[in-house]
Amino acid sequence: MRIACTLSTDFEDSQFGLPYRAFREAGHDVVVVGAQPGEEMEGLHGEEKAEVALGIEFAHPDEFDALFIPGGYSPDHLRADPRFLEFTRAFADANKPLLAICHGPQLLSSADAIRGRRLTAWRTVQQDLERMGERVTDADLVVDGQLVTSRQPADLDGFIIESLRILSGMPAIPPPRPGDPTGVPGPDDPRLPDEPDPRLPERDPEPAPHFRPIPDPRFPGTAPIPEPLPF
Repeated sequence: MRIACTLSTDFEDSQFGLPYRAFREAGHDVVVVGAQPGEEMEGLHGEEKAEVALGIEFAHPDEFDALFIPGGYSPDHLRADPRFLEFTRAFADANKPLLAICHGPQLLSSADAIRGRRLTAWRTVQQDLERMGERVTDADLVVDGQLVTSRQPADLDGFIIESLRILSGMPAIPPPRPGDPTGVPGPDDPRLPDEPDPRLPERDPEPAPHFRPIPDPRFPGTAPIPEPLPF
C-alpha cells in the first residue's frame, strides 16, 4: 500500500520513526507529505529526522491507500492549514485507513473526519475532543473500522501491530459483548464458541484430570468417589 504521512515540525520522534520503519519493512510505501517539498525536519527530541517528499500542494488523496498521522505538535501545526484538512477529510470520506497516535486525532477532528466514531488520544487532547462531541475512550488502542488510534509512545507496539493488520486487509475481530471483561465474542463474531481467539497467544490444552474410583465407606452400594491419581 502507498501511505501518506502528514508531518510538520516538532513531531514526536518515536511516534514517527517506529511506525514509519515498521510499515516500510512490511513492504508499504510511506510518503512524507508536508508544507514544502524538500523541507528537512527534526523530531522534538532530536532523535529522528525527516524530509518532505511531497508538498501538500501536489498531494492527491486518490493516489494513496492510507493516512498516517504521528503525534507531537505536528498535527496542531497541520490543522491550521486548510489544505491538510481537505486532504485528511478525503481519506475519511473514502473510508481509507486512518492511523493516528497521540495528538494525531487533533487533525482528524479539525477535518471533521471522525464524527461519531470511537477513538483515543493523548489525555489532554481527549478532553478537547470530548468537548467537541467526539466519542473518546481512554485506552492504549482503539479500533473503529478503518480508524486506528493510540495515546502515547508506550502504546506504540499495539498501534503498529493493529495498523499493519488493517493495512494487510485482515478482518477485524469483533469486540467482546458490552460490559463483559472475559473477552467472550460478541453476537456478530463469525467464530464459533469453541474456536480459539486469534487475539490471544496459543496455549497447550490443559491435561484432563486422572481419576480412579474408590468405594465410599459411608454409603455402601453407592457410586464410587473419584480420587485423583498421585502424579
